[in-house]
Amino acid sequence: MTHIGIVAESGHETRVAATPATVRALAALGYDVVVEKGAGDAASFPDHAYTDAGARIVGADEAWRSEVVLKINPPTEEEIGRLADGATLIGMLSPALRPDLVEALAARPITALALDAVPRISRAQSMDVLSSMANIAGYRAVIEAAHEFGRFFTGQVTAAGKVPPAKVLVAGAGVAGLAAIGAASSLGAIVRATDPRPEVADQVKSIGGVYLKVEVDEAMTSTDGYAKATSEAYNRRAAEIYSEQARDVDIIITTALIPGRPAPRLLTAEDVASMMPGSVIVDMAAGQGGNVEGSVAGERVVTDNGVVILGYTDLPGRLPAQASQLYGTNLLNLLKLLTKEKDGQLRIDFDDVVQRSVTVVRDGVKTWPPPPVQVSAAPAVRTDASAKTPALRTEKGKGLGPVGKVALIAVGIAVLFGINAVAPAPLPQHFTVLVLSIVVGFYVIGKVHHALHTPLMSVTNAISGIIVVGALLQVTSDNLVVQIIAAVAILLASINIFGGFAVTRRMLAMFSKGDKPNG
Repeated sequence: MTHIGIVAESGHETRVAATPATVRALAALGYDVVVEKGAGDAASFPDHAYTDAGARIVGADEAWRSEVVLKINPPTEEEIGRLADGATLIGMLSPALRPDLVEALAARPITALALDAVPRISRAQSMDVLSSMANIAGYRAVIEAAHEFGRFFTGQVTAAGKVPPAKVLVAGAGVAGLAAIGAASSLGAIVRATDPRPEVADQVKSIGGVYLKVEVDEAMTSTDGYAKATSEAYNRRAAEIYSEQARDVDIIITTALIPGRPAPRLLTAEDVASMMPGSVIVDMAAGQGGNVEGSVAGERVVTDNGVVILGYTDLPGRLPAQASQLYGTNLLNLLKLLTKEKDGQLRIDFDDVVQRSVTVVRDGVKTWPPPPVQVSAAPAVRTDASAKTPALRTEKGKGLGPVGKVALIAVGIAVLFGINAVAPAPLPQHFTVLVLSIVVGFYVIGKVHHALHTPLMSVTNAISGIIVVGALLQVTSDNLVVQIIAAVAILLASINIFGGFAVTRRMLAMFSKGDKPNG
């Protein structure tokens, strides 16, 4: 049985790599889990909570000598030296930004997995620790701004007069930006947002923000799920918008980061000087150089005109219990992928794109960087004809062509008439209705936008519950078997009806500001 060690973080880190809940799940995978004494204290996870979950509390040396070591921040040279030969270290290693750390890890006969190198593909979303931490950081950025800001976020009309709502600008509508927009909007502020990608406009609007479009002849696309550098034309127009907004808003939260490069400069000293005294700026990119001129990583700065600039780099750690829970869940999902047999044996398969991407060092051999993973592509330009009619595809992905489509339709009609010619009544009538409904349904659904497929299909499911009428008619039959089948049909049809409308209601509520579905 493989031993997993949960070690305490050094410095001022408040998070821990596993919670009692994830320790219990790790034990279910067949691992023997040990936790360094006091590792979860700062996150409000006492030692006895880990022992209740099935872990053993041990000293630091024993935890570090485990076969698999889980932690959060990159290890120091001293910590690397404490690892046992053949051990596997899993944490946020920032291999693209820390080549020195990669070399230090490769100097030991160990394996190192970078949880922050998970590719942004659909099946890896449950392991995406960067998104989890960005979500928390965006929320906490608003809380920190509200703490510094001297007024309400929401507007109020009181006996003492009218209080205007705060105006908030969020630069960047990625995970952190959207979290900040949602938090500020829920507090009642007027929220505006910028982002190079126009497709995020609907997301911003759905959570109560106003999207400020930067009008340039440039299409922003990404093939790896991360932000890209913008053009000079975009930067010039964006700078004008930031200058205009700085004179009007009370709070600015900047989130712009480009992997492997210094953070882009969004606000100049002149922009900061134009803000009203008491205004607040939260520079979430301060640790990578900063989006705001004058911000200092990890520090609170007050300018000569009374503007507070927060350059905190530990925003997720300011919600340690929540951050540890999400981080631990991301880590658990990765270990589930590495322990498919649930036998407590960690196995790395380089044929799996996720496992290959996160592996920085394997048995003392440097494997970073991994082959590039394309997660998206620019949409192909569609012709008017292809936009109007759903395309029929062959196995090789090529269109059948006009002749092929006509031949396919002719064969379908021939089969339909052939079956109707030999089938006893009333089967021909029912079969004809079935075929026509399939054809009509294909073309109707094909014209509906993908974003509306879920609510559309849920309503369709609810309508299909009309079969309950037939089941009600049969439930009074004298045949016991027919009665049982009819009762089961009534139950399933009822679930279909109520479930369909429930899903539809929840989906539509997502697009309505302030509506929160019950349940």
